[in-house]
Amino acid sequence: MLVCMRTTIRLDPHLLRDAKKHAASTHRTLTSVIEDALREVLARTRTSRPEIELPVSPHRGGLMPGIDLTNSAALMDVLDEEDLAVGRGPR
Repeated sequence: MLVCMRTTIRLDPHLLRDAKKHAASTHRTLTSVIEDALREVLARTRTSRPEIELPVSPHRGGLMPGIDLTNSAALMDVLDEEDLAVGRGPR
């Protein structure tokens, strides 16, 4: 069952005039012309970008032992300790 939705859009007056002329010359409704134009643009957008595959970690998530995300001061302390361990200064 096809469900149609009514909506309001703002179009450039010249674009609307051209779309109406095209609809009339092809014996179609303005709605069908706009729908086809949207479908064409959306299809072109979908196929114009190559699909990329993102790496997925095999490891399970979770926090390091002793990390409390509700305590920002303690979290900064842990980050500072890690920075010092790898030779960077504190944040």
